[in-house]
Amino acid sequence: MRHPCLVLVLLACAALAGCTQMRVTERHFIRPDPPGTVLEKRFAGEAVRDLSVVARDGVLLNGILAERPDARNTVLYFGGNMFHLDRHADTLLATLGACRTNVAVFDYRGYGRSGGAPTVENMKADALSLFDSLNARYPGRVIVHGQSLGSFMAAYVAQARPVLGTVLETTATSATELVDAKMPWYARPFVRIEMDASLRQVDNRIAASRVRSPTLVIAAGKDEMTPAWMGKAVFDAIPGRDKQLLMLEKAGHNDALRSEGAIGTYCGFVQER
Repeated sequence: MRHPCLVLVLLACAALAGCTQMRVTERHFIRPDPPGTVLEKRFAGEAVRDLSVVARDGVLLNGILAERPDARNTVLYFGGNMFHLDRHADTLLATLGACRTNVAVFDYRGYGRSGGAPTVENMKADALSLFDSLNARYPGRVIVHGQSLGSFMAAYVAQARPVLGTVLETTATSATELVDAKMPWYARPFVRIEMDASLRQVDNRIAASRVRSPTLVIAAGKDEMTPAWMGKAVFDAIPGRDKQLLMLEKAGHNDALRSEGAIGTYCGFVQER
């Protein structure tokens, strides 16, 4: 999950005399592709098939489904802001394949294979449409897993639908705190941030407080994008006791599941459902 606005804040604050106000919009957090960038890679193997879901407004969301004959459940994976199916799914499927589960993953609208233009609201609606489609195929057997930006989608689905389980990987609390966390203390008296209302309303702690499914939160000690304390704050907001926090002190933002011991804990969580 890349946040160009955070880089801009740091650069702007290097020249404090000219840094008095900055507007943060959805486009600082959601970065769709320019037209004509779809790779349309074909994934090998009879068990991997193309899968399409029609969103509520008619936009076609395209992804893939990897099925296993011994799978007991299905993981619906929501990637980070820079995730692209054709660039990253091979690595993802190889990692999650150790857990003997089906895996479904889609490009966000406006990214890769999927059409449309993304906003916070239609991405949330898309997430529900994807879950509903998979849950119709595998009733009551779908786990939602979100990494970085995708953790907001996964938490939103988990608080609104009867998911089998929830995984929030390198998650954040809110857009407001993400920006604030990246601003140097000495710059704060000189900078006033204006943020889109749609971003101010997004708080993963609120969604987490409504989650009733078993939940695994994965935080990375060397995560410079979404610091580990944010994952802990989201974890603390989840009610009940059927939750687990996996703190990976040596991991970074995008390599948490590939760090030592992580996939074993992850697979244990998935296979227990």
